[in-house]
Amino acid sequence: MTILYISISGNTRSFAKRLQEYAEQQHTSDSQNPLIQLKEIHENFPLETEQDPFFVFVPTYLEGGNGVDNGDQEILTESMREYLAFGDNFRKCLGVVGSGNKNFNRQYCLTAKQYAAQFDFPFLADYELRGTSADLETIYTILKNSTD
Repeated sequence: MTILYISISGNTRSFAKRLQEYAEQQHTSDSQNPLIQLKEIHENFPLETEQDPFFVFVPTYLEGGNGVDNGDQEILTESMREYLAFGDNFRKCLGVVGSGNKNFNRQYCLTAKQYAAQFDFPFLADYELRGTSADLETIYTILKNSTD
Protein backbone atom coordinates (compact mmCIF):
# COMPACT_ATOMS: atom_id res chain seq x y z
CA MET A 1 0.00 0.00 0.00
CA THR A 2 1.25 3.46 -0.89
CA ILE A 3 1.00 6.59 1.23
CA LEU A 4 1.64 10.04 -0.21
CA TYR A 5 2.29 12.61 2.47
CA ILE A 6 3.44 16.15 3.03
CA SER A 7 5.28 17.17 6.18
CA ILE A 8 6.10 20.71 7.20
CA SER A 9 7.17 20.44 10.85
CA GLY A 10 8.19 16.77 10.67
CA ASN A 11 5.16 15.43 12.54
CA THR A 12 3.53 13.82 9.50
CA ARG A 13 6.85 12.36 8.33
CA SER A 14 7.47 10.91 11.79
CA PHE A 15 4.01 9.34 11.92
CA ALA A 16 4.26 7.95 8.38
CA LYS A 17 7.64 6.35 9.08
CA ARG A 18 6.41 4.88 12.37
CA LEU A 19 3.35 3.54 10.54
CA GLN A 20 5.62 1.97 7.93
CA GLU A 21 7.63 0.27 10.70
CA TYR A 22 4.41 -0.92 12.34
CA ALA A 23 3.30 -2.41 9.00
CA GLU A 24 6.62 -4.25 8.71
CA GLN A 25 6.08 -5.77 12.16
CA GLN A 26 2.55 -6.82 11.23
CA HIS A 27 3.75 -8.27 7.92
CA THR A 28 6.45 -10.29 9.71
CA SER A 29 3.85 -11.92 11.96
CA ASP A 30 1.35 -12.43 9.13
CA SER A 31 2.42 -12.02 5.50
CA GLN A 32 -1.19 -11.16 4.56
CA ASN A 33 -0.69 -7.78 6.24
CA PRO A 34 0.44 -5.26 3.61
CA LEU A 35 3.67 -3.33 3.73
CA ILE A 36 3.68 0.44 3.27
CA GLN A 37 5.56 2.41 0.64
CA LEU A 38 6.02 6.10 1.44
CA LYS A 39 6.27 8.99 -1.01
CA GLU A 40 6.82 12.50 0.33
CA ILE A 41 5.37 15.32 -1.73
CA HIS A 42 7.07 18.68 -1.26
CA GLU A 43 7.12 22.11 -2.84
CA ASN A 44 9.57 21.23 -5.62
CA PHE A 45 8.27 17.71 -6.23
CA PRO A 46 7.80 17.02 -9.94
CA LEU A 47 4.20 16.57 -10.98
CA GLU A 48 3.65 13.09 -12.36
CA THR A 49 0.72 10.78 -12.89
CA GLU A 50 0.30 8.15 -10.19
CA GLN A 51 -0.02 4.58 -11.45
CA ASP A 52 -1.22 2.77 -8.31
CA PRO A 53 -3.93 3.49 -5.74
CA PHE A 54 -2.71 5.43 -2.71
CA PHE A 55 -3.68 7.14 0.53
CA VAL A 56 -2.91 10.76 1.40
CA PHE A 57 -1.69 12.02 4.78
CA VAL A 58 -1.85 15.78 5.22
CA PRO A 59 -1.36 18.14 8.16
CA THR A 60 -3.41 21.31 8.60
CA TYR A 61 -1.92 24.75 8.11
CA LEU A 62 -4.42 27.56 7.60
CA GLU A 63 -4.10 31.31 7.48
CA GLY A 64 -6.16 33.44 9.85
CA GLY A 65 -9.73 33.24 11.06
CA ASN A 66 -11.43 30.25 12.60
CA GLY A 67 -11.07 27.98 9.58
CA VAL A 68 -14.78 27.46 9.13
CA ASP A 69 -16.61 30.77 8.70
CA ASN A 70 -13.56 32.69 7.56
CA GLY A 71 -9.82 32.29 7.21
CA ASP A 72 -9.66 28.77 5.85
CA GLN A 73 -6.97 29.57 3.28
CA GLU A 74 -4.64 26.58 3.02
CA ILE A 75 -0.97 27.47 3.35
CA LEU A 76 2.20 25.39 3.08
CA THR A 77 0.48 22.20 1.88
CA GLU A 78 -0.77 23.40 -1.52
CA SER A 79 1.75 21.21 -3.35
CA MET A 80 -0.24 18.13 -2.26
CA ARG A 81 -3.46 19.64 -3.62
CA GLU A 82 -1.68 20.43 -6.91
CA TYR A 83 -0.30 16.88 -7.06
CA LEU A 84 -3.76 15.39 -6.52
CA ALA A 85 -5.28 17.60 -9.23
CA PHE A 86 -2.52 16.83 -11.75
CA GLY A 87 -3.55 14.23 -14.31
CA ASP A 88 -6.57 13.35 -12.16
CA ASN A 89 -4.32 11.66 -9.58
CA PHE A 90 -7.13 12.16 -7.07
CA ARG A 91 -9.11 9.41 -8.82
CA LYS A 92 -6.58 6.87 -7.52
CA CYS A 93 -6.76 8.13 -3.95
CA LEU A 94 -8.44 5.66 -1.59
CA GLY A 95 -8.86 8.26 1.16
CA VAL A 96 -7.19 10.90 3.29
CA VAL A 97 -5.87 10.90 6.86
CA GLY A 98 -5.54 14.25 8.58
CA SER A 99 -3.41 15.49 11.40
CA GLY A 100 -3.26 18.64 13.43
CA ASN A 101 -3.43 20.14 16.87
CA LYS A 102 -6.72 19.77 18.75
CA ASN A 103 -6.07 23.16 20.38
CA PHE A 104 -7.23 24.68 17.09
CA ASN A 105 -10.76 23.32 17.67
CA ARG A 106 -12.80 23.42 14.43
CA GLN A 107 -9.64 23.83 12.35
CA TYR A 108 -8.38 20.42 13.54
CA CYS A 109 -7.76 18.32 10.39
CA LEU A 110 -9.67 20.81 8.28
CA THR A 111 -7.27 20.53 5.33
CA ALA A 112 -7.89 16.77 5.08
CA LYS A 113 -11.65 17.32 5.32
CA GLN A 114 -11.46 19.96 2.57
CA TYR A 115 -9.49 17.55 0.34
CA ALA A 116 -12.11 14.85 0.91
CA ALA A 117 -14.90 17.24 -0.06
CA GLN A 118 -13.11 18.75 -3.07
CA PHE A 119 -11.86 15.47 -4.56
CA ASP A 120 -14.74 13.25 -3.37
CA PHE A 121 -12.71 10.62 -1.55
CA PRO A 122 -13.25 9.54 2.07
CA PHE A 123 -11.83 11.20 5.15
CA LEU A 124 -10.61 8.01 6.84
CA ALA A 125 -9.04 9.01 10.13
CA ASP A 126 -7.16 11.62 12.13
CA TYR A 127 -4.43 11.83 14.71
CA GLU A 128 -2.99 14.65 16.75
CA LEU A 129 0.56 15.95 16.22
CA ARG A 130 2.88 12.89 16.00
CA GLY A 131 0.16 10.41 16.95
CA THR A 132 0.18 7.62 19.52
CA SER A 133 0.82 3.89 19.33
CA ALA A 134 -2.94 3.38 19.44
CA ASP A 135 -3.29 5.72 16.44
CA LEU A 136 -0.78 3.59 14.50
CA GLU A 137 -2.79 0.42 15.14
CA THR A 138 -6.14 2.05 14.37
CA ILE A 139 -5.04 3.81 11.21
CA TYR A 140 -3.18 0.77 9.87
CA THR A 141 -6.35 -1.30 10.31
CA ILE A 142 -8.45 1.37 8.57
CA LEU A 143 -6.03 1.55 5.63
CA LYS A 144 -5.83 -2.23 5.36
CA ASN A 145 -9.62 -2.52 5.35
CA SER A 146 -9.89 0.25 2.74
CA THR A 147 -7.81 -1.70 0.23
CA ASP A 148 -10.12 -4.74 0.27
